Amino acid sequence: MGEHTLLPASEISNGERLLVELEGRELGIFNIQGKYFAYLNWCPHQGGPLCEGSCTGEEGEILACPWHDWEFDLKTGENIPRSDIQLPSYDVEVKDGILTVYI
Repeated sequence: MGEHTLLPASEISNGERLLVELEGRELGIFNIQGKYFAYLNWCPHQGGPLCEGSCTGEEGEILACPWHDWEFDLKTGENIPRSDIQLPSYDVEVKDGILTVYI
């Protein structure tokens, strides 16, 4: 498992995202109320660039694929309404104020 130190967590404001490429994978890193979530920028429906879609919900926690509007809960990675469909996710932590992603 690779550890990737990115940038100060404060550089991704609440409700914002960062797209990065790590180990040949494009990921979206999302800040939802000070908690960080990382997902592969890939929609399980038809392979669209999911992490480039719009975010809605009270906390911006619902992500919609820009191709066909499939929606996912960013806090759980589950498809709405089909919880059996999960997004590929990666662990994220803040170490000394810096975002670190594990692949």
